[in-house]
Amino acid sequence: MRIALPFALTLALAACTTASPEEMLAQNAVPATRTEANGDMITEYRVNGRLTMVKVVPARGPTYYIYDRNGDGVVNDADAKGGPMTYYRLFSW
Repeated sequence: MRIALPFALTLALAACTTASPEEMLAQNAVPATRTEANGDMITEYRVNGRLTMVKVVPARGPTYYIYDRNGDGVVNDADAKGGPMTYYRLFSW
């Protein structure tokens, strides 16, 4: 029993980190990358012309992802009503 709990927690953690956010997008998502003046790299992912996710790689700090949660093709404050629209990738191997 003492080994089962840590083993189960390790499996749960590994299951959470197996898929990257890019892999969870539709297969026909088209990425478009641009670099801002401050050095941030922004990649927009669109499906049929509608914005679905934005990946931001800042010059300093962790990479984060912003999602269009209501499916209207625009990332705005209306997407934040159901909770945070910014997600950080916590673990990767």
